[in-house]
Amino acid sequence: MSVLKKSFLIIVIILLVDQIAKVWIKTNMMLGDEIPVFGNWFIVHFVENNGMAFGMQLAGKFGKVFLSVFRIIAVCGIGWYLVDLTKNNAPKGLVYSVALVLAGAFGNIIDSAFYGVLFDHSYGQIASFMPEGGGYASFLHGKVVDMLYFPLFEGRYPSWLPWVGGNPFIFFRPVFNIADSSITIGIFSILLFQKRFFKEQR
Repeated sequence: MSVLKKSFLIIVIILLVDQIAKVWIKTNMMLGDEIPVFGNWFIVHFVENNGMAFGMQLAGKFGKVFLSVFRIIAVCGIGWYLVDLTKNNAPKGLVYSVALVLAGAFGNIIDSAFYGVLFDHSYGQIASFMPEGGGYASFLHGKVVDMLYFPLFEGRYPSWLPWVGGNPFIFFRPVFNIADSSITIGIFSILLFQKRFFKEQR
């Protein structure tokens, strides 16, 4: 099997796992519901992300559309880059890392583009698929489903720290999904092995 075909296989597998997990969460849990997996260290915690990573977002209705369109353009660019890398016999590690980033980005685009149309809201209720009254948002205005939560330990910031001194903290606080994990692993792999990847490519 060629490197390009293996890359597409990686993308398909990640998309399937990511979307199966998200659809299950969306149709079996209400916002804020939790399922402990490993005590208090790993919890399936249902939240929805209205914008970018870590809950950041662009203001207003058009901000959401801009973000969704930007994501689509970015995925097209990454896809083109992936094919170009395989044509130029780039290192396999680089190709697979880019495939991970592409799969993760595409997975979150599906949520943003279609979940608002396909599901009703999850506030105080379990969402249904293709509700009679329509979804909770229009095309490109959907929210990204997040569920992986690893609050490994809690503590307080030292009192001498400015602004946050004495305040409680949780590590690791962000809630994310499989697509986010794929993007993170792909980017860290590129950063970690960049000298080898791009030296071989040159």
